[in-house]
Amino acid sequence: MKPLLNWKDIDLVVFDVDGTLYDPRRLRLAMLRRLLAATWQARSLDTLRTLRTFRQVREALGDRPEPDFMRLQYARTAAQHHKTEDEVRALTMEWMERQPLPLLAACRYPHLDMLFAGLRSAGKLVAVFSDYPALDKLAALGLQAAPVVCATDAEVARLKPDPAGLLSILRQTGVQARRALMIGDRFDRDAAAASRADMRALIRASKPHPAFETFRAYDDPVFQPMLHRAPSRASAGPP
Repeated sequence: MKPLLNWKDIDLVVFDVDGTLYDPRRLRLAMLRRLLAATWQARSLDTLRTLRTFRQVREALGDRPEPDFMRLQYARTAAQHHKTEDEVRALTMEWMERQPLPLLAACRYPHLDMLFAGLRSAGKLVAVFSDYPALDKLAALGLQAAPVVCATDAEVARLKPDPAGLLSILRQTGVQARRALMIGDRFDRDAAAASRADMRALIRASKPHPAFETFRAYDDPVFQPMLHRAPSRASAGPP
């Protein structure tokens, strides 16, 4: 086990987005209601099935990386559902990128705005590395980070646990890996990517892990030094 986190050793904090900045169960339930309404209106399960396949394909591409994952994620899904790649791209953009945006603020985990403000007040850089496009999601969540790097960026083009996105952030910020921290929600993706980049990881989880530090909520003791640095105007919950 690594020693307890000392914030004096950290200059850069990189956050994952999906499942890390907001409650994915709450969002899935809200999105399910929208999807079921669309399914009933269309009298077809096609959209639900296509989205499920797309997620499975993305997960498999993370497990077995291929250089052309951006095209393959659409091509492999399209082949299973007798669609064109453009049709799959439009469907996933609508239901995975656009439709969730107005729902995200209500799903944001409490204390995150205070944590972001406290980190900046303490002189820490706050960045994001996500497997999905993140700028619009951050805006919807009322959070700011820089740089924001995604697996879909042309210069990255690698899904976690490949550390390409983290290495890009380190280059852009000039921060040494040993002074950077990755905060995520998956050991097999976020923690593994951090480990490959020689960075520390702090993972949101319900149970401790033998190799990585964990937390349950953003007001846990590990975050208290940064929360106490937050300006009083930051609120404790979603906007």
